[in-house]
Amino acid sequence: MTTVERVTENGIGTSPSRPDGTVKVRGEFAYSSDLWHEDMIWGATLRSPHPYARIKAIDVTEAVAVQGVYAVLTHEDVPGVNRYGLEHPDQPVLAVDVVRYQGEPVALVAADHPETARRAMKRIRVDYEVLGPVTDAEKAVSGEAPHLHPGGNVVRQVPIRRGALFDASGAGGRGDAKAEVVVTGSYQVGMQDQAFLGPESGLAVPAEDGGVDLFVATQWLHVDRRQIVAALGLPEEKVRLTLGGVGGAFGGREDLSIQVHACLLALRTGKPVKMVYNREESFYGHVHRHPATLHYEHGADRDGKLVYVKARIYLDGGAYASSTAAVVANAATLGVGPYDVPNVSIDCWGAYTNNPPCGAMRGFGAVQAAFAYESQMDRLADACGLDPVEIRVRNAMSEGSVMPTGQVVDSAAPVAELLRRVAAKPLPPSPPSEPDLRTLPGGVSNTTHGEGVVRGIGYAVGIKNICFSEGFDDYATARVRLEVVGGEPAATVQTAACEVGQGLVTVVQQIVRTELGVERVTILPMDTTIGNAGSTSASRQTYVTGGAVRAASLAVRSALSARLAAAPGVDVVEVLGDTAIDETIEWHHRPTETLDPETGAGNAHVQYGFAAHRAVVDVDVELGLVKVVALDCAQDVGKALNPQAVVGQIQGGSAQGLGLAVMEEIQIQQGKIRNPSFTDYLIPTVLDMPPMSIDVLELADPHAPYGVRGVGEPPTISSTPAIVSAIRAATGKALTRVPVRPEHLTGT
Repeated sequence: MTTVERVTENGIGTSPSRPDGTVKVRGEFAYSSDLWHEDMIWGATLRSPHPYARIKAIDVTEAVAVQGVYAVLTHEDVPGVNRYGLEHPDQPVLAVDVVRYQGEPVALVAADHPETARRAMKRIRVDYEVLGPVTDAEKAVSGEAPHLHPGGNVVRQVPIRRGALFDASGAGGRGDAKAEVVVTGSYQVGMQDQAFLGPESGLAVPAEDGGVDLFVATQWLHVDRRQIVAALGLPEEKVRLTLGGVGGAFGGREDLSIQVHACLLALRTGKPVKMVYNREESFYGHVHRHPATLHYEHGADRDGKLVYVKARIYLDGGAYASSTAAVVANAATLGVGPYDVPNVSIDCWGAYTNNPPCGAMRGFGAVQAAFAYESQMDRLADACGLDPVEIRVRNAMSEGSVMPTGQVVDSAAPVAELLRRVAAKPLPPSPPSEPDLRTLPGGVSNTTHGEGVVRGIGYAVGIKNICFSEGFDDYATARVRLEVVGGEPAATVQTAACEVGQGLVTVVQQIVRTELGVERVTILPMDTTIGNAGSTSASRQTYVTGGAVRAASLAVRSALSARLAAAPGVDVVEVLGDTAIDETIEWHHRPTETLDPETGAGNAHVQYGFAAHRAVVDVDVELGLVKVVALDCAQDVGKALNPQAVVGQIQGGSAQGLGLAVMEEIQIQQGKIRNPSFTDYLIPTVLDMPPMSIDVLELADPHAPYGVRGVGEPPTISSTPAIVSAIRAATGKALTRVPVRPEHLTGT
């Protein structure tokens, strides 16, 4: 090869085998929970049994006396700042004088065996003064509840004002926008868990320089390190993180779990310390999706054309801030959905309560809003006498539409086309007169033979911002090295972008193969020896880290082309010889703006993604059982770098949306989790997922590398309201809360 050739075999647009696929299927992949060190000991965390209580005293005497115990630590043993947080450092590493949620860490134990650690943990005596918990987010921000933090109970409020519903004072809602048809509704979204299968885990190894090396399952190595060094009181260079094998994430690993705790114990004992949560502890040890209460009013003309939308949205952030501020912004700015609405008045609050902390989860604020605005669109369709698809198409935004924030949608927004595509798909056949039990609601449990089964069809469409927003300097760093290995050119790629199961390692290889024309591409372990790549969240890694890898590859390609031009007739192997071309690029996407604090105006988002679903359900209206028969989807992805992976993301996102629609909820009673197990917290299995017909549109975004558009989150947003819409069509019930429970379907 005497020139640098772009190749398509196993490059972008193809679906090569995943480098981690075979070992995962065989059970040979090393997850973070499999980490081992011959000299390691085990860590365990003592957690508060109370949602809200004062700590009057902590006595560790009996725990320290247990044979095999190396250390017992409390807040007094945190050498640095005893506060951390993803966006706002308001959460103690170990509780000091108060606990604000059930499961809050109070003390740590290191011992020679996990059972020894747990036995010692039970001997720690904590004297609590139990307080009455604040559990209602709407009351928490109204001033009716005591302050849980010095600044009050409002994490953030975001107003959105546009058109006649806005006046100079920012008050809005004066009724200047007149509508002939008005529908109102109040909606609730329950607390959903990310339900990743790999529990929180990691191994901290003390180093000779007085620092620590941490191997951990996470979503954002550099932000983890920033919080860890503050708590340990160490310089950044003495805390080194390497990504362990991650068994799923979906937002639940953005916040710290074992990171600081394991490092504290390792530095105190001088031994490697491993920590692995069991399933119950995992429910206490990570954030969840924000429960929400949403009050909406939609006004339209007789033809169903939207005139205004008013909304009040309350998101329960739980005991600490996590990423609540950003979730609030998403719920507010995306609160009218993918529709052209000339007049908007939305207020969204994120509240502190004594419920479990909530933060990032797939869909990130857009999920909660979509359930409400799509339920409203169904009501509006009924009030106007229109088909549910037609009313959505009449109001669908398109390229050039203006968001309620004033931001112009400057790339493809095929909302109407997505709706028409799912509506045009063939419907599944009607149930046979003597159906197989497996096809009925309740399945093989033999609860129904079809006597009370009614079929319903529902539609929904959703919008999601892609990448980080509101002026955040969102970038990724990538290093690409080209050299001769075994007589052929080969590339090596290094980033700190976390592979959490989404397939980023495959896409990175595809990009390098395409730009450098080499088949052999090695991905180095993800760690903090290279610059930040941001979080594996916000559907951003293919866009941002993909952009960085592409830019670094192009820089290598340019340098190689220069060498080849200077040596005519010499091939790549010869021109490289024993040398290498090595380029590191920090790649930033286009800038965004902060929101105006009074109006919510601003170009806050980088890009928007859209998906539409049609759901077909069978409902046993006598028993309250639901079977999702079909869940078809159309989604614009800009460019499918890996078509098979894109379809997998759409299927997976739709599965989580199905879970929220009909089964998934962390049950909270007075701040306490009632179902912290996969026995009682239900997630969809392969038997619950229906066949999916999926249309993938590739309408390139001119501002993005290869035209890509984030894929992972949009299907989670529209699948839930589509399923609930179908259940409404079958039952005639209003269904204003998800997940839908049997009693919602059988009651009067």
